[in-house]
Amino acid sequence: MIRAVPHVAAMDAYALADLGGPETVSLAQNESAFPASPAAIAAGRAVLDKMPLYPDPDWPDLRAAIAGNHGLETDMILCGAGSMELIGCLIRAFAGAGDQVLGTDYGYAFAASASAQVQAEYVKAHEEDLTVSVDNILAAVTPRTRIVFVCNPGNPTGTLIPNVEIIRLRQALPEDVMLVVDQAYAEIADPAEDPRAIFDLVRRGDTVVVRTLSKAYGLAGARAGWGCFPAAIAAEVRKLLNPNNLSTPSQAMAAAAMRDQAHMRDVVAKTAAIRDRFASGCRALGLEVPQSHTNFVLLQFASEKDASRADRALRENHLLMRGMGNYGLSDCLRATICGQDIMNRALAVLKGVLT
Repeated sequence: MIRAVPHVAAMDAYALADLGGPETVSLAQNESAFPASPAAIAAGRAVLDKMPLYPDPDWPDLRAAIAGNHGLETDMILCGAGSMELIGCLIRAFAGAGDQVLGTDYGYAFAASASAQVQAEYVKAHEEDLTVSVDNILAAVTPRTRIVFVCNPGNPTGTLIPNVEIIRLRQALPEDVMLVVDQAYAEIADPAEDPRAIFDLVRRGDTVVVRTLSKAYGLAGARAGWGCFPAAIAAEVRKLLNPNNLSTPSQAMAAAAMRDQAHMRDVVAKTAAIRDRFASGCRALGLEVPQSHTNFVLLQFASEKDASRADRALRENHLLMRGMGNYGLSDCLRATICGQDIMNRALAVLKGVLT
């Protein structure tokens, strides 16, 4: 019998969301409620005649669009098949057997899977009130810690810590510990927070910032992500990236979407308005709902039993939220923000269950 190497055989596969049946509306994947920029769709169609050729491995136009929008140098930018590819390659390049990767209670679960792939131990620092605690992260650092991984805003909580806390964390960490800041929802977060403060940490040489076009830009199907890297770290990560990781249409669509900031901001504003109305409605039903800075909300029920009842009722009505048992939050469901009509349906089902 052919067998996998022992540590892979012992791993669990990364848990994807249950998508239900063909009639089910998914509120489980944190996808955009609105289409991508028309300019992005047109750009993807315009390059379909280039499909016989391999895509450009250096993503020149996409890098230029990102750099121009964020005030970065193009050589600081790497692009990936979603931020997931970049995160996986970072951990494979800089952690191994006997090392620790330090996350938080409710950080992105893929970091744990990527750590298991290289036999590194994934450790969680306790969050306070479903929010990242810099002090708890620092207390959890050991001589074996190689990477500290922070999602800001957090997933599945939606909570946010200010940039000054991220800066304080970096300043207090040992210089030989890499800080990775996952900003998948940064465009939806507080617009008063200047992103340059976090990008500036990259220039120290010990910090990486990763982002995606799957959320605010509505390009989850294009699998386009990017990160801001110090040169020395980027050189190692590039060795592990698929050299043709982003298809030609994906690169064209992502570049056009990045240049259409007006469309992105409109999507974010409409999403936030629907989110806040839905969250208020849920709070009126007695649910605990942390303030969200993302395109989803975390709904905390009085008990695991109530959460299960709500999940069953939603499924019966062809609506599907994501259970949070894998995060130790079995009394919670996470709801991606969809169109207003869908959120009204979901709220009506919850009201029927809870009242």
